[in-house]
Amino acid sequence: MSLKGQVCIITGAGSGIGRDAALLMASDSATIVLVGRTEAKIEAVKAEIESDGGSATTYALSVADYTAVCQMVDKVAQTYGQIDVLVNNAGHSSLHRRLLNSPPEEVQQVIDSNLIGTFFCTQAVVPTMLKAQSGTIINVSSLAGVTPGPFSGFAYGAAKAGVINFTEFLNADLKNTGIRASVLIPGEVNTPILDKRPITPEEDAKRGMVDVAETSAVIHLIASLPPRTNIPQLVIRPTWHRNLADEIVELPELNI
Repeated sequence: MSLKGQVCIITGAGSGIGRDAALLMASDSATIVLVGRTEAKIEAVKAEIESDGGSATTYALSVADYTAVCQMVDKVAQTYGQIDVLVNNAGHSSLHRRLLNSPPEEVQQVIDSNLIGTFFCTQAVVPTMLKAQSGTIINVSSLAGVTPGPFSGFAYGAAKAGVINFTEFLNADLKNTGIRASVLIPGEVNTPILDKRPITPEEDAKRGMVDVAETSAVIHLIASLPPRTNIPQLVIRPTWHRNLADEIVELPELNI
């Protein structure tokens, strides 16, 4: 089913999975609302979409800012009269990932961007979707939420586990309203966020990861399914499993 005529809000739309999903969905004639913290990045994606004949608008904000999120959603609903798809993609991990070396501000930022932002954006769009008796909410989680460990970090893994749980909650809470929720659970995806890891993967390792184009194709698939059908949960991961032991940062010795 085509996305023509649909209005799609995508968070974390300035790079990586969000950017690629925005470009793909715009190419299928959807109107894209690009949400991100860095205005220059989302404006650049908007320019790409419009250069290909698509339609997009931008909102620079933090998804953890409830007031800003609600104002954005109200403006979108007033402008277009509908909100058909929400892709909760915003999120990041932290430089420090072990229990005893993670500063509290990093922990708070990870929880805010990955989990609290998903809560707030969903709360904001659901009233409009309820009125239409239709809507698709796609939450981007991670295999770190299924298999936690020091590689991905405790805060990130816990936040992404929360996203999976929240998606299940949505399908129970919004049962028979016409709103469907789906959670995408990717393994390693080759995005710019890899360069912010404590130890950056080698180029050979990156080439074996899932590409953003494959991940955004799954997002498009879920959004374009007929309204009668839902994929509550979908895992996408590399075919080849690599050894991650050399990329886990050891804690310094503690003076106890």
